Amino acid sequence: MMAGDWHITENLDEFLTRAGDFLRSRPALHTVPLTVTNALRARGLHTYGEDDPVFGVLERDGTVCAAFFCTPPGPLTLTALAPAEATALAVQLADRGDELPGVTGERDTAASFAEAWARRTGAVSELQMRQRLYRLGELTIQEPAPSGRPRVAKAKDREQLMRWYVEFAEEVGAVGAKLRPGEWADARLAYGGATFWETADGTPVSMAGVTAKVAGQIRVALVYTPADLRGRGYAGAVTAEVSRVARAAGAEEVLLFTDLANPTSNALYQRIGYRPVEDFAEYDFR
Repeated sequence: MMAGDWHITENLDEFLTRAGDFLRSRPALHTVPLTVTNALRARGLHTYGEDDPVFGVLERDGTVCAAFFCTPPGPLTLTALAPAEATALAVQLADRGDELPGVTGERDTAASFAEAWARRTGAVSELQMRQRLYRLGELTIQEPAPSGRPRVAKAKDREQLMRWYVEFAEEVGAVGAKLRPGEWADARLAYGGATFWETADGTPVSMAGVTAKVAGQIRVALVYTPADLRGRGYAGAVTAEVSRVARAAGAEEVLLFTDLANPTSNALYQRIGYRPVEDFAEYDFR
């Protein structure tokens, strides 16, 4: 259906026909819409939950200038909007009767939408997370490397991947907002998208996942080391390894998000060679 300048649909192919070129035009800033819609095409519309996703494209004079998607129970995800545009979209979606668990996007866009949504619906808007998007510049391998070696996860590692995925989600407060553990593990195993750092005896001590390459970009998504194994260089080593492999696979952009509340990880990734691109924010609606 049409809603002002926004074309809102539940048809993924229709959305990508309209918005695909726009999303690919800025693959770093649009890394989340690119990777999520790629996953939906590969694994089905209900990859992230039982409810149907919804998509939107903002067109002005025949030119796409913004897009959104929502895969319940995850938040509405927006590309950059001017404050007035974010406010107008919040009003449109509220008047449609949409129920949103939250919003995520470029920092000012998310803040404008969250404020407008709370004002229109009476929901309580709470800042859940502040993130920074980084792009890999010149990769720097930290020396000395920790003992051990990298190893791409295989089918035999499925239970380990699932267990660490759950532990990571619980730690960052993302339970219920991402893929189910088995689906996350299976998706990564399908294309070699998870790598362990393991000790000499073959015991995994850290893990880094990456998204599949789409529009020339690969994103490091989920780096996890159990709490009792931290501070030994494992996370830096495995992140550097998957970053190196992504570059070798032809990725023009190698990206990752960090939680700005965690200065340790932000400093670590910058030592490896990642440079800031943009700040993002996620708000919960309660």
